[in-house]
Amino acid sequence: MGLFIDNVNKYLAYKKIKKSYISLKSGIEVNKLSRILNGVQEATVSDMDKIAYALGERIEFFLKNSINVSTNRELDDLNITFHTGKLGPDRQEFAEKMIDFLENIDAVLGVEKKLSSLYKE
Repeated sequence: MGLFIDNVNKYLAYKKIKKSYISLKSGIEVNKLSRILNGVQEATVSDMDKIAYALGERIEFFLKNSINVSTNRELDDLNITFHTGKLGPDRQEFAEKMIDFLENIDAVLGVEKKLSSLYKE
């Protein structure tokens, strides 16, 4: 396997990201993505770009001899992902409501934290 694929596989293992998620984000069919990540099929530049973009990185990041997968980004541990399948009209509405719900929870928890720090002072 190439350096790009080796690094992507390390990244996926460390971050515990599933191939189905990358497939969804990149638009690459799951079977093709599996063949690429297992070294059975060569990845095109377009495939590499889609995979890197789906992971929030640039191709160059995965072409380094040594990548630093453990980051200091505090928000990395707080990311939540959910998948509702192909979004039909009924699921689109559900997904939008779920996102609104999660954003409201985030807002409430943020206010609670500020209030508790004020109370302690």
